Amino acid sequence: MGTLVGHVAPGFGFFVIGFWHLFNHIKLHAIHHNYRALPWFPTSFLRYLELYLIMMGCSISVAMELFIGPDRHQPFDPDGTIPSNHLHNFEHSSISLTFFVYAVSAIVLDKSRPKSHHDVLQFVGAVAFAQQLLLFHLHSADHMGVEGQYHWLLQLVIFVSLSTTLLGIALPNSFMVSFVRSLSILFQGVWLMTMGFMLWTPELIPKGCFMHSEEGHKVVRCEGEKSLARAKSLVNIEFSWFLILLAIFSVSFYSVIVKIYGDSSAEYFKVMSKEEEEAEEEEADVEAQKRSKLSEKQSFIYVGKATTGIDHMER
Repeated sequence: MGTLVGHVAPGFGFFVIGFWHLFNHIKLHAIHHNYRALPWFPTSFLRYLELYLIMMGCSISVAMELFIGPDRHQPFDPDGTIPSNHLHNFEHSSISLTFFVYAVSAIVLDKSRPKSHHDVLQFVGAVAFAQQLLLFHLHSADHMGVEGQYHWLLQLVIFVSLSTTLLGIALPNSFMVSFVRSLSILFQGVWLMTMGFMLWTPELIPKGCFMHSEEGHKVVRCEGEKSLARAKSLVNIEFSWFLILLAIFSVSFYSVIVKIYGDSSAEYFKVMSKEEEEAEEEEADVEAQKRSKLSEKQSFIYVGKATTGIDHMER
């Protein structure tokens, strides 16, 4: 990060994953009455495509931050220490590494399929969002300027992603939890791309502010407190407008997908049959246990009544 491409590229990745999840959660909800959220969605031609893309994107991000971006193509000083101007590179790489671990964990758990593997994977996803929130909150880059305002608002969106991921463990059948989480991931992508264009395009920098080179990368600085306050207010207004557009988009997109798939009796993706079979088996086991317990109670009551009748006849 720290450049236009460094924000737009990962932002586009978040946007694609968020949109993919939003589409599939709405479709799954529209087709199936017994909705159960999935942490990731396979495709018909390559089961792990989503996870492979996450792994590839994270690998490229780490390589750009630590090896391609630095002038010496490595982030360390000659004495082996981390220089202050590369601290943010390690922070960004740590975020990417955590999401890489999430994708690898998803593949491993899907192949081994231990008990509650979906819940365990949701927990790993929550760890990734918690790592992202922590490092953006304690970011070594500017906290006070225009970039800091963008980062502060981004933390609000990340917190929603973290909260809904944790709620998804306790409420796997809640469509709204998955719906909001997907929108928050999509919004992260939109906001990161917006940061890239607004902070590193000279024509889009607020009036009274300018590009300034500090510790090897460019940042936006303002001429005085009045210009800074105005720039931050513009960022807040920008965020609120995007929030309104997100609400309009979410309602419209939901309505369209439900209208298309709501009356469809076709099966959902065949590649998802394993997850559906497991969910149906679990529900069937629960129902069977309930019926068994009810049958035992009825049998006990019947035997009790019969015994009482025999006692009365003997008397």
